[in-house]
Amino acid sequence: MSILGKIFGRIFPQAQAAQPPAAQAAPAGTAATSQPAGAGAVPGAPAQQGTVGAAQAAPAAAAAMERVDVEKLLDGMASQNSQKLNWRTSIVDLMKLLGLDSSLQERKELADELKYSGDKNDSATMNIWLHKQVMRKLEENGGKVPADLKD
Repeated sequence: MSILGKIFGRIFPQAQAAQPPAAQAAPAGTAATSQPAGAGAVPGAPAQQGTVGAAQAAPAAAAAMERVDVEKLLDGMASQNSQKLNWRTSIVDLMKLLGLDSSLQERKELADELKYSGDKNDSATMNIWLHKQVMRKLEENGGKVPADLKD
């Protein structure tokens, strides 16, 4: 799983659980096939899955994620954490708060995922950029993120 996917999984876990059954991938053999049975279909072979389920999953996930107040959620997590973590400005502290590996290698990998074009050896600049990008991605995917955390 991607690092951004892990971040989303910690912030939006209910979105995955809240998806209606129709939005979840259907088991092989239950999705619409691209050809009628007997029209060249191989007996016993799994049916080809259509894209309808995937098309329905995105809006369902976005709708479920819309209800997540990122600031409130992370503030709540921070208040329960024994460490004083400044998740509002630090990508390292944000990752620690979410229980993720915040090592430089992981942050460089996250930078690659998010298409960072700067010098990854300048970790301070990269970290600031990463934090802003993660906040933007959270918002793009339905999270409520205060404006000051995206700028």
